[in-house]
Amino acid sequence: MLLRRIFTACPQSKRMFSSSVSHGYESAIQELNKEMELVFGEPPANTLASSASNSHLNNEPQLSSQNIGVSSSELTHTGKSGEAQMVDVSPKESSKRTAIAVCKVILGKKVFDLVLANQMAKGDVLTVAKIAGITAAKQTSNLIPLCHNISLSHVQVDLRLNHEDFSLTIEGEAASTGKTGVEMEAMTAVSIAGLTVYDMCKAASKDIAITDIRLKHKSGGKSGEYWWRQ
Repeated sequence: MLLRRIFTACPQSKRMFSSSVSHGYESAIQELNKEMELVFGEPPANTLASSASNSHLNNEPQLSSQNIGVSSSELTHTGKSGEAQMVDVSPKESSKRTAIAVCKVILGKKVFDLVLANQMAKGDVLTVAKIAGITAAKQTSNLIPLCHNISLSHVQVDLRLNHEDFSLTIEGEAASTGKTGVEMEAMTAVSIAGLTVYDMCKAASKDIAITDIRLKHKSGGKSGEYWWRQ
C-alpha cells in the first residue's frame, strides 16, 4: 500500500527504482528511500534499506557460526572431500595409554544356571570367552580397517556372573605406550568375548542379548582422562 502511494505520487521514482535494480538490490532500496523523503518530507522511521542491511548482517553471523560448528566437529577419519582415511599419528607424542570397556550379556535363568554349573556342551564358557577377548584385542586393527596396529603391553578380560538378573558382565582392559589410544582394543575385547558367550550357549537358548557395550575409562593422550558418568 505504501509503495502504491509512492509510485502514484511520484512516477519518476518508479522509473528510477526500475532502472536501478540491475545495479543491486540495496542500491535501489536506498534510492527509493530518498524518493520517500522527498514525498513525505522526512525519511521513514525504519527504512527499507536499513532493514535489508540489518537482515543481511544478521544472517552473516549465523552462517559463520554454522561453518565454525562444522569445522570444530570434523571427523579425523574423514578427508577434505569426505573419503575415508587413516589418521597420521606421527606428529603425536608417545604416552602411557589405558582403556577399560564393559558389556553385559543377558543369559536368562536356564542358560545362567548351565554356565554357573559349567554344564554347557561346548565346555567352559567363561574361560573360552576370556581367551577370545584377549585374542580379539590383539587383532583389532585387522577387524576394524582404520585402526592402527598397536603394540599392546597388557590385555585383561574379566567375566562376572550376576545372580540378580541372570546376566554376565564382561570387562576388558588394554594398555600400551604409544601415539594413539587403546579404546578400540578394549571395546573389541568385550565385544568378541560377548559373541563367544553367545556361540557357546546358543544351543541351549537363542534368547541371549549382548548389551551396553561402552567405554568405561581411558587415560593418556591429548584428551587426557575420561570416565563414563551416565
